Amino acid sequence: MSVVVDGESLRLDRLAEVALDCRPVTLASGARERVAACRAVIDSALARDAVIYGVTTGFGKLSDARIPHDQIERLQLNLVRSHACGVGEPLAEVEVRAALLVRANSLARGHSGVRPVLLETLLEMLNRGVHPVVPSRGSVGASGDLAPSAHMALVLVGEGEALYRGERLPGGEAMRRAGLRPVELSAKEGLSLLNGTQFMAGVGGLALYRARRLVDSADLAGALSLEVLLGTPAASDPRIHEVRPHPGQEVTARNIRRLLAGSAIVESHRECGRLQDAYSLRCIPQVHGAVRDAVTHAAAVTEREINSATDNPLVFPDSGEILSGGNFHGAPLGYAFDYAALVLADLASISERRLERLVNPDLSGLPAFLSAEPGLSSGFMLLQVMAASLVSENKILAHPASVDSIPTSANKEDHVSMGMTSALKLRAIVDNLELVLASEILAAAQAVEFRKPLEPGRGTREAYARVRRSVPPLAADRVLAPDVQAVAVMLRDGEFARIVADHPGGEA
Repeated sequence: MSVVVDGESLRLDRLAEVALDCRPVTLASGARERVAACRAVIDSALARDAVIYGVTTGFGKLSDARIPHDQIERLQLNLVRSHACGVGEPLAEVEVRAALLVRANSLARGHSGVRPVLLETLLEMLNRGVHPVVPSRGSVGASGDLAPSAHMALVLVGEGEALYRGERLPGGEAMRRAGLRPVELSAKEGLSLLNGTQFMAGVGGLALYRARRLVDSADLAGALSLEVLLGTPAASDPRIHEVRPHPGQEVTARNIRRLLAGSAIVESHRECGRLQDAYSLRCIPQVHGAVRDAVTHAAAVTEREINSATDNPLVFPDSGEILSGGNFHGAPLGYAFDYAALVLADLASISERRLERLVNPDLSGLPAFLSAEPGLSSGFMLLQVMAASLVSENKILAHPASVDSIPTSANKEDHVSMGMTSALKLRAIVDNLELVLASEILAAAQAVEFRKPLEPGRGTREAYARVRRSVPPLAADRVLAPDVQAVAVMLRDGEFARIVADHPGGEA
């Protein structure tokens, strides 16, 4: 089934389906009429020779310059060409697809003044797989993601470069092969394509989609580590969390109880007398839960943004007014992404601390570095070293981009959000978190081998079995990088998150 683009109901999971799975998109019934009605306001204003920012004037510092009517269309094409000044490695195709969808969804609200053909062509670029090549650097996140959006718009007008069926082509050739006609920009349309937060929302939105899965997977990783380290599940007792009722904390505690239900390993030491574990085990609900709540907040902000009109000026067909404002400013997303980056960096940190306990014989009671032949074999020694390096890198990446601002456009744009930088940093932290969690899960699964014949809990047993379908136990030293990548793929595909979500009830 197609994802319906209506300007108001797009969610992160639908965004991911279109971006990652190439799910087709269709314009909602009624959206075309809204867009056409909005366009009529622009045409009427032009007929009255009204002064409209970016339509009959220049841009930014040049907004005082009047543009003759016979140059209005040239103005829009000049804007796209001049602003295509991005640098750096290209964004992933999935991120460009996400940005295309966000821009189309925003235009579908009917406040941007574009013609329906422009919106419909954007949607067909998605459906036919025409993906503009968009450099990742060059946006300060105010007046929208100007540089990356210009590279996107170039392909729409038959210029720039695009990937089509795996081949990098001139934009016009990619459109031709896909059976699409480039759009000749009319008044305001270049501005409507460039103004907006679509790229920071696309990159950050996909990162948050992955992060939500990783938060669930982290609960599973923590439960498995707690189990094989002979920790006590008492810290997940619901009474503890009822008296500090943060929603995420209660969810994580419940997940741990359910994942460990039926565990022979837990039962084997239930009367051992241990009262308290180290914080990385005992405080899993408090830390993971706080991360969960922060990511939920960031996702809610992002979903609100991807269903918003974020260009300038905005058109209001009911009154016929055209109003200049600042909805392109990326502050809401920049703040949310920086908040999410901070907490996800800490989620990687607590995971690495559990990994250290797993490989340290002084803390685990297990063979050193989980090796069957300690000394002759180094086992998982470097697994923890690698994870520690990523955790330290995350600490640098977690510094907020949104606290910085640098004036641009001759000080007309004197406060900017740096929201795109926040999104790129968030994506990097999510990448690192995925690898740290993969390392913890690998080590915890190896520790299960040393607890046999005792069986893990119903949920943790399922996770252990899933790991073993792809990664055998470590009997002797081997190259570990493929093992880490194999488990990271399982995390990215949501296999462990599904175990957490789908596991039947019952609690330890």
